[in-house]
Amino acid sequence: MIEYNVGGAFLVGLMGAAHCFGMCGGLIGAFSANIPNSGTNQLANQLTFLLSYNLGRITSYTLAGAFVGASASALGQLFDADTYLLVLRIIAGIMMICTGLYIAQIWSGIVHIEKLGKILWRYLQPLTRKVLPIKHPRQALLAGMVWGWLPCGLVYSTLTWSVASGSALQGGLIMFAFGLGTLPALLAAGVAAKTLANWVQMKAVRLLSGLLLVLFGLQTLYIAFSQLN
Repeated sequence: MIEYNVGGAFLVGLMGAAHCFGMCGGLIGAFSANIPNSGTNQLANQLTFLLSYNLGRITSYTLAGAFVGASASALGQLFDADTYLLVLRIIAGIMMICTGLYIAQIWSGIVHIEKLGKILWRYLQPLTRKVLPIKHPRQALLAGMVWGWLPCGLVYSTLTWSVASGSALQGGLIMFAFGLGTLPALLAAGVAAKTLANWVQMKAVRLLSGLLLVLFGLQTLYIAFSQLN
């Protein structure tokens, strides 16, 4: 199951580009506009800061995935492990289907999950002031780690897959793959390279990718329910 969960997580990040632009495009654009000028090597300098920023964000995703995966494993020791993991996989399958429907632009109910994260973000947001203004890639890395906790329905949906994985390693890998998937879109937003960004937002591409995730979700549910018998 982990093999296509990691691939599916990467696909969610890649094909969720429209959502990434809506949630983080303005943030990354403002960040790019305030990167210190390095003269003739401005493009290389910009990429260094953007990569540091995104590395911090992906690190937070990975840590979150590892944490929920480890927590699920620990709770599994208190309950019937087989039944417990099956229930988690059913939930993950449902969330995978919901994510696919969102990416395919068929149903966007998953965005309501973001409301749950606004409570946590209220406490984390003041931390960003401690690394501003950003003058060094290390500060960009720390800012990105805070940014990684920004409320996002796609992140929370993919985290359910990490929970269902039942281990810290697999949970971290799933969220790392998701973070890598979001990287092209947000780098494109930062350097204004729109070719890939435009491609992933094409209706046919989004529909195909979304339906592929729906199939992943259905397969997850089929495997889980077949194990109940």
